[in-house]
Parts: sequence; structure tokens; C-alpha cells
Amino acid sequence: MGDTLEFSDIYQEVKGSWNDGRLRFGRQSVVYKSSKTGKVDSIPAAELSQAQWRRVCLGQGIKLTTSTGHIYKYDGFRDTDFEKISEYFKAHYKVELSEKELCVKGWNWGTTKFSGPLLSFEVSDSPAFEIPLASVSQCATGKNEVTLEFHQNDEAEVSLMEVRFYVPPGDTVFRDRVLSKADVIQATGDAVCIFKELQCLTPRGRYDIRIYPSFLHLHGKTFDYKIPYTTVLRLFLLPHKDQRQMFFMISLDPPIKQGQTRYHFLILLFSKEEDLSLSLNMTEEEVERRYGGKLSKNMSGSLYEMVGRVMKALVNKKITVPGNFLGHSGTQCITCSYKASSGLLYPLERGFVYIHKPPVHLRFEEVSCVNFARGTTTTRSFDFEIETKQGTQFTFSSIEREEYGKLFDFVTAKKLSIKNRGFKEGIKGKDDMLEDSDEDQHDAYLERMKEEGKIREEANDSDDSDGESGEYDSKASASDSSAEGGDSDREKKKRPAKKAKVVKERKPRKKKPKDSGAPKRPMSAYFLWLNASRESIKAEHPGISITEISKRAGEMWRELGKEQKVEWDGKAEEAKKDYEVAMREYRESGGGSSAPSKKYSIMSLLNTYIRLVGILARTCFFSSAHKFSIGFRSGLCDGHPNILTLLSLSHFDTTLEVCLGSLSSWKTHLRPNFNFLTDVLRCCFNISI
Repeated sequence: MGDTLEFSDIYQEVKGSWNDGRLRFGRQSVVYKSSKTGKVDSIPAAELSQAQWRRVCLGQGIKLTTSTGHIYKYDGFRDTDFEKISEYFKAHYKVELSEKELCVKGWNWGTTKFSGPLLSFEVSDSPAFEIPLASVSQCATGKNEVTLEFHQNDEAEVSLMEVRFYVPPGDTVFRDRVLSKADVIQATGDAVCIFKELQCLTPRGRYDIRIYPSFLHLHGKTFDYKIPYTTVLRLFLLPHKDQRQMFFMISLDPPIKQGQTRYHFLILLFSKEEDLSLSLNMTEEEVERRYGGKLSKNMSGSLYEMVGRVMKALVNKKITVPGNFLGHSGTQCITCSYKASSGLLYPLERGFVYIHKPPVHLRFEEVSCVNFARGTTTTRSFDFEIETKQGTQFTFSSIEREEYGKLFDFVTAKKLSIKNRGFKEGIKGKDDMLEDSDEDQHDAYLERMKEEGKIREEANDSDDSDGESGEYDSKASASDSSAEGGDSDREKKKRPAKKAKVVKERKPRKKKPKDSGAPKRPMSAYFLWLNASRESIKAEHPGISITEISKRAGEMWRELGKEQKVEWDGKAEEAKKDYEVAMREYRESGGGSSAPSKKYSIMSLLNTYIRLVGILARTCFFSSAHKFSIGFRSGLCDGHPNILTLLSLSHFDTTLEVCLGSLSSWKTHLRPNFNFLTDVLRCCFNISI
């Protein structure tokens, strides 16, 4: 027999719901870890006093009782596990695992027995049901009955609200024994300390926090919450991205409720500049005896430090702070969005925390894989997806592209499975994603962007090769033979083929030719200062890039006072005057007059005349001239091989003579190339104007 026994898929009943986990029997202790919450229960082997094996709803179960009065119950064992566990208990714990049968008669008349924190209702010396008194929230008495009310668990599909016991009139022993072990929170006595008007993000508002030895009391204008320290799972102290505020987050299980809303996290927001002097409502001897040097009667410091120090001592849990991760902006968090609300994502040493609407805490051990996805709206951002082992996916979107490298390196260092990592040439897996490769690690997001760019370029090339129209039939047949065979059917049911959108290529803008002989334009005051200060900036920051020089120079220029800028403004004015003088002399000497004029092609000039003839035809009611205009235009558009053939038609002579005779009134509205057009017509028609 080995030193340990381990069992998976073992269930622990928590306020009406079953939480699965792993149970390990070791020489020194019995350890149970919940798969849902990660909470660990450790029972020292020396404290085990009794062990019972009994049949329960999920198979076989074990009930362990300790010498301190605590009771632990675990279900989900098989029948064959009894002998193995029994021998292990005898060999290592010196405890006999006894079998105990439960009463299934269904009687409602019996006796009650109190065994530590457990109330057992027995019929014929066999337990019918057991009630953990820690689940009792209230105990009310009537004339001849006692009503037990229970804490509600949101995870349970069906909840037990209350149980009523008949007791003889005037008997208060039963009620007193229930209240002595029940989890009934009563604010009796003075608080250890009080924090006034703290800003709370979840639930939102300002609350007074009263610290009691066993619970935390949040007192607001509308709602009050009493939070036992036993429900606190973790404490987090996280800096805001602005470096002026701090978040203090308390993880709760079960959560606090406000109507139908559940709050699994309590988030407080503090300013770093706010200080506090705190005096505990206890003597120095009591503080030393209870908290062993973790607290002192009189303390002073930042408000968030005081709250964190007190909570750490009373809850007896460590405070989680950010690790070594630093984002692109130099902060320990990443700005992103979750469920359409903006917040901050903190990569910690053992998980991810998102603040704040809604707050999310994901431990690495419950993460199945992560994925770096392309942003839905722009390529300047990306999405970070986290998928848990239970199949739930969390998507943090709108993360700046500059944060990609930092986050990818962090995930790789934590050895988390990356869904789209390892893009290799010539190999494609499912969904264009491959397995990890330790030898060749690629930037997955960059590779995907390159692949999509290649696809778009190939698509553009194929569109250009199809023809000048850029259209295609989206329902074209796969082969020519099938197309020929389906002509008759296509005539019967003729549907217009969907045309692809034609993407017009933008014509490059023609830049105005630069006159190389002209004087250079003067610099502004900023650029004059930058040229003088560039070497000093490089000396102060060795190895700085050009873009960083510009950024740093802009910041320094903004910080300069008006008196310091007067000198450079004066130099800029002098440079401007020198430029104006030089430009005047350049123009007087004939510079700049030889700039090329705008040229018009023959086709554009003819089109200009065609439009004019159409106007004359409509104005003077010359039908022949109108027909000539239309015919000439169609000839140009259709690429007629000999345009002059249209001009040489004899029956247009009279009409053109009349049109040209009336051009004197339109001459002022034509372009300066009127003479060129008349020469063309004179050569074609052999007529004079």
C-alpha cells in the first residue's frame, strides 16, 4: 500500500449544492480541493476521531469527525473502495472505518441529537437526516414549534428554505442549542475599527465598513451587508492604470445579494494620497494576543494600506498583488473591454483578474487555452480569448496592438496552451491553427495578417484578369459541358446573375512639378529650435530612435515658457522676411515663368466640342446637329476605327455651317483652344468660319 490514496470526482455538499473535487488521504493529513472554487480543506491526521462509511445519493460516502468537533462529509466513492480505505485508515490513522445505515422509513417522529456543529434527526437509533448548524441563518420560536431558516446558495437548483420542529410549549433548550452553533450574524459588542465613507464600485455607492472579530459589516444609505470572514476566498490589491488610485478586491463565496443581483466580488477604490490614523478599539495586550504582531493598537499610513492590513490579519489570508508583468505603457494592467464595458485586465502570477463590470477572476489551473483573435472593427486592436475547462469563453476585446507582444510573452512564460500558435509554412491544420512548436515560435497574429493580405492580393489579381468590366457570375457552372447542357433550363427560369462590386482603382494624383531653382521656404520657430536641440537630446538619451526624438522634442517644446520661445519666434520672422526678398528677386529675374502649362488631349478637346454642338442643337432646334452630336459621341465611346468618317458625311455640311456661323455668340464661353477646334473642323469639312 502506498503512502497516499487519491480519488477524483469526489463531491462535497455545500449549502444544498454538490461541488466536485479531488480527495487525497496522506500520512499527515486529509486534503480536499474543490475544482470549482479552488478552496482547499486540510484535516490533520492526528485530529481524526471517527470515520463512517454509509450509502448516500451519489453512491457511497464518508463522514469524518475530528476531536475539535468539526464534521466533514464526502460522497462519490464506489463500493469497491471500502476495503482499500478501511485498511489505509487502520494502518495510518488508527481509526476504524465503520458502516452506518441510514433510516429510509420516512417517519416524521423521532429524536434530535446534537453532535458538535451537526443536528441529527434519528428514527430507531438510525439517522434520517442531518442539518449542519452552520447553514442556519435564523431560529424563530412559536407557541409549540421552532423554525430553522437557512442561508441560500445561488448555485443550488432547489433550495431548502426552512424546517419546523415540534417542541413542548415553553421548552427553550432546543432553540438555545441551535443558536449556540448556528451561523446567525448579530452585531453585538463594539467594532474593532470603523472606516467611514469608503467608495465602493461593486456594489456601487459609499459605505461605512465596521470591522468585527468574525464578520465584516457594510452599512450604506440603502443596503446593509454582513459578510462572515469564512466566506472570503481571496484578497487582491491592484494599482489603477493612472497610478493615482488603488483597487482593493475581496472574492466572496457565497456572494452577497441585493434583490436578484449577486455580487461575487467586493471592490473598493482608494486614492493613494488619502492618509489615515487608525486606533483599534482594543487594548494592546488583546491586540498582541489575538493577532500576534500583525496589528498594533495605533497605526497610520495610506487608507488602502490600513484597510488591507486589517483585512489580512482578521481574514488570515494573503493579499495578491501584480507580479512582473509590464504592459506597453509601463503599467501592470491592460485596457480592454468585456461585454461592452471598458475595464482593466491584470495578468497575475497565478491567474487573470478583470476590473470591473462585471469583475472576473480566472485561475491558470482552470484555463483550457487562450486565443489571440483579430479585432472585429479595426486592425489597430486585437481580442484576447480565454476558454475554461468547463467550456466557458471569456473575450476581452479592443486591446491595443502594441500590447500584443507583452501579453504573448507572458502567456508563453506561464505555459498556457495557445490555440493559434505555431504557424508553419506549407502546413495547415484545423481552422488554420497548428500545435505548439518549441523549435520555431512565430508571431501568430502577424502571420495571420500576412496570410489575409496575400489572399486579398490574389483576389484583386483574379478580378483584373477577368476583364475590363470586373463582373462575374456568382452562380456559374463548374464545367463548360454542364453549362451547355443547361441552356434550355436557363431560358425557362432566367434569373439575373449577381454582379460583384467593382472596385474602382484610384488614379494617382498628379503632383505639381517642383521648381528646383526657387528659394526654400522658411522654417517655423519649432523646427529652428529642434535643429539646434537635436544633438543635446541624443546626448541625454543614447540610442533613442527618430520617432522618440520627435516625441521627446514635442514634450520639451510644450514645456518651454513664452520668454524662451520669443527668441525662436524672432528668428522665424527674420527667415520669413529673407524668403520674401529672395522670392521677389527670383521672379523679377524670370524664374518660375517656364512652368509647364496644362495640356489637353485631342480626344478631350473633341468631347468638349461635342457637348457644345449638343447645346446648340437644343437651343437652335437643329435636329441634324443633335444627331451629329450623338453619333460623334457614340463613335468615340465605342472606339470607332475611323472617327473622321463621321465628320465627312455630306448631309451634315449645311447644319455644321449654320452651327459654326452661330458660334460667335458662344465664343466667350468656350475654352482658349477654340482656334484649335475650328482648325480641325476646317480640315475635315473644308469650310470657312
